[in-house]
Amino acid sequence: MTNILRQPRIIILAAVAGVLAGVGAVYVMERPSGNDISANLATGNSDQDKFCAAKAGTLQKLDAAAGGTVAAMRAADKPISLAHLEFSDRDGKKMTLGDFKGKTLLVNLWATWCAPCREEMPALDKLQQMKGGDDFEVVAVNIDTGDNTKPVGFLNEIGIEHLALYRDATLKSFNDLKRKNLAFGLPVTLVVDKDGCQISSMNGPAEWDSPEAIKLIEAAHSL
Repeated sequence: MTNILRQPRIIILAAVAGVLAGVGAVYVMERPSGNDISANLATGNSDQDKFCAAKAGTLQKLDAAAGGTVAAMRAADKPISLAHLEFSDRDGKKMTLGDFKGKTLLVNLWATWCAPCREEMPALDKLQQMKGGDDFEVVAVNIDTGDNTKPVGFLNEIGIEHLALYRDATLKSFNDLKRKNLAFGLPVTLVVDKDGCQISSMNGPAEWDSPEAIKLIEAAHSL
């Protein structure tokens, strides 16, 4: 199915998800202004946070590259370190985004009950197939509670072959991003650079295998 045909369906699913918010599933909410975000993110005082914040003036290329299906992906007003963000691999081994140092990451938080997540997951899988390697990875973190049964069944059902299964059944990662005003619902997607700095983010689904998404990833990697 072409991107032109699939994009309206994603928008419709996001709208339906908004209706479902009343039963506990909030997917997409209005993004605050840049000033509000900067104020809420100005909480990190570590050397790593200061290192990341110093990159703010170099991210204009990301906004210039964000268009089409990924137009909502905006450069961070004040980049912060997400190297500490914790989750587990398929076998339950604890890990953090810091374990991927040296790689540009597209970090996506998703759940099996999230309709827009289901819609965009094949595109994330295709992006990993096309661009994944020594310098880039899609890190898709499932936040369902319980064991691996539901997420594994979900990925098998929709034919995902290239994404590794990462999990956070505690929802700590989502809540951490929410406190930093980066996550307002699911799906939430962030670009994290090779130093573990969050340099761009968006809430809601997108066509991650589109030419616009590839352009964005390449721009991020060139920083």
